[in-house]
Amino acid sequence: MLKVDTCCKAYSVGAFGSKELLAVRDVNFTVRPGEVVSLIGESGSGKSTIGKMILRLLRTTRGAIEFDGVDISTLEGRRLRDYYSHVQGVFQDPFSSYNPIFKADRVFAMVRSEYFSGTSGSEWRTKLELSLDGVSLNPSDVLNKYPHQLSGGQLQRMLIARALLLDLRLLVADEIISMLDASTRIDVLNLLGDLKARGLGILFITHDLSLGNYISDTTMILRRGVVVEMGATERVFGNPLHPYTQSLVASVPQLHRKWKDLELAPVPQIVNGETKLVQAEDDHLVAPA
Repeated sequence: MLKVDTCCKAYSVGAFGSKELLAVRDVNFTVRPGEVVSLIGESGSGKSTIGKMILRLLRTTRGAIEFDGVDISTLEGRRLRDYYSHVQGVFQDPFSSYNPIFKADRVFAMVRSEYFSGTSGSEWRTKLELSLDGVSLNPSDVLNKYPHQLSGGQLQRMLIARALLLDLRLLVADEIISMLDASTRIDVLNLLGDLKARGLGILFITHDLSLGNYISDTTMILRRGVVVEMGATERVFGNPLHPYTQSLVASVPQLHRKWKDLELAPVPQIVNGETKLVQAEDDHLVAPA
């Protein structure tokens, strides 16, 4: 379905743009129907840049992104419009996707005017209600409301419902739950799981390893614009091979352990004018004998 082939994104930097900064370098992966691929990396690693290139919000510098064998960089006009009927994105801050002076359901009206202009009022209402029901929203709870009257979780679900109005086949989910509280996060994750079961392909972009492990079939670890490790999620998290992946996995907090029970690494400290490694015990630094 989606194929990212040796994709690169460079920005011009320096005086008069004389230098090139590679934000993404030679990235390769695929997303198949009914598959969740997690793209995991720290801030600035280039993961959101990849998502924006797939959504044609940014142009690739080199390489290609293909959807059903067609290079998306060649799409214009009606062909690009048709592409967006199959590929949609939902982003980190749901409030930024809404104009606060308009009611939140205006996002649905925009879809109707672009893709369903010939649909009657009753047909549209039925279609809209089915879409909202698909993300476990009651129309009476969210329609005719302003964004500030709805929670972040409701707003994110409305954006997903908007995508479901179309013939959606691929969803780019870029940090879509990082601004939601814990109880809402699991609801949105389970919703993505339901969409996956219906055959939807999902690129799940996150910096949180535990979320990627929960939802994904395939995991990619991105560091400084380069995929350093990729494979089945169970393998990447169960037996990481790259040192960077190993350090990330080791840094994940464990709910069944307390911080004070962990073996703390030695800490540099000046002792009698010399720098020595000092073992930390509980909340005290203990100098070597």
